[in-house]
Amino acid sequence: MATLLMVESWMQSTGLALPPLIRELGHRYVLFTRDPALYPPAAAGQPHPVVRDADEVVVVDTNDRAAMTGAVIDLVCRRRIDGVLTTCDYYLEAVADLSRVLGLPGAPPEAMRRATRKDQVRAALHRAGLPGPRFAVAGSWEDARAAATELGFPLIAKPVDLNSGTSVLLVEDEAGLKDAFWDVAGVERNTRDQPLARVLLLEELLTGPEVSVEAVTHRGETTIVGITAKGVTGPPSFVETGHVFPAPLPAIQAAAVTEHVRAALAAIGYTHGLSHTELKLTAAGPRVVEINPRQAGGYIFDLVHLVTGTHPLSLLVDLALGTDPRIGPPPADAPGTAAVSFALSPVDGTVTGVTGTDALHADPAVRRWALDVPGTVQRPRDNNARIGHVLAVDDGVAAGARATAAVQSLRLRLADGTEVTPLAG
Repeated sequence: MATLLMVESWMQSTGLALPPLIRELGHRYVLFTRDPALYPPAAAGQPHPVVRDADEVVVVDTNDRAAMTGAVIDLVCRRRIDGVLTTCDYYLEAVADLSRVLGLPGAPPEAMRRATRKDQVRAALHRAGLPGPRFAVAGSWEDARAAATELGFPLIAKPVDLNSGTSVLLVEDEAGLKDAFWDVAGVERNTRDQPLARVLLLEELLTGPEVSVEAVTHRGETTIVGITAKGVTGPPSFVETGHVFPAPLPAIQAAAVTEHVRAALAAIGYTHGLSHTELKLTAAGPRVVEINPRQAGGYIFDLVHLVTGTHPLSLLVDLALGTDPRIGPPPADAPGTAAVSFALSPVDGTVTGVTGTDALHADPAVRRWALDVPGTVQRPRDNNARIGHVLAVDDGVAAGARATAAVQSLRLRLADGTEVTPLAG
């Protein structure tokens, strides 16, 4: 039995799945958190798994590296720690630092620092000669206007250090540029109370279907676990509406995508860790949208596990412990495809009830579903607008269609008495 140090966590998705998985693998973990109340009861008043399943909870300012270093020294004086991990983007660099302090397996902190900054990733890919969109970084309104003049509209605008599609916008004119700039420059801290760079990344618009590549890198060697097809809402925001694994790509295109990702990871010096790289399949070939130096969210890890037999979160544990990642084989009863479709409200309002859930229980293709209503809902502006999901499988390639149809069979009843069909994809 190994003991892991978990530095914070996401609250949903991977945050719910990893704690019990660590126990199933025969290990235990100590949680470092600045506030256990960050993890509210998950369901029916039960403690959140991140706190519930911890062998010990250490309250420390996880945004203060010196405080965490002191806490980890105190911890290892009284118990053995075999690996350090997190599922939360905002603590990936901290995990790399602590791993180095403890002499445990982990990514080089400088590589993780680069990988978690979208502007530094773009610069590294450009230096490596990988084809991609023209881009510019703006720290002031004057810089933003000058960059837009040079690049030309339309542009994609995004913060360099946020996630979940937050503040990623299509900008078509100067008025939209001003809104995008102040949307980033006006926010001082992220949801974990960490200071933000407040810098805007402007990029040429990439067009084409979107996919993501799920991979694991160990001792500098990258293994591709698979490619996921992604549904995304139209502009001005870009919100993920669903995922299908594996993506139905011709072999020659899949090979081009995976080689492009290998080259991109090498360009940023990524030698250790999971990665979730998003790409557009443009007419000129695959182009990186973003590199995420961690496991995929949005239940992609469940889809990968169902189809391949490989659980990305198990790979995360393997990496933390320094063991060779265990990949496959797929189970004998593995479906041909697995998909998740997210329920999104087409309007702002308050949902008082949902009809159509009985059909989800009766649908043999539906493996799991959840709805976080009644409650206040908003039209999708980022991935946090999701109000539920349906996970479906198919022996062929129709899992995506099955999941989407299941979501669109529901009706959301609003406080004003009207009913609407959820957006899905």
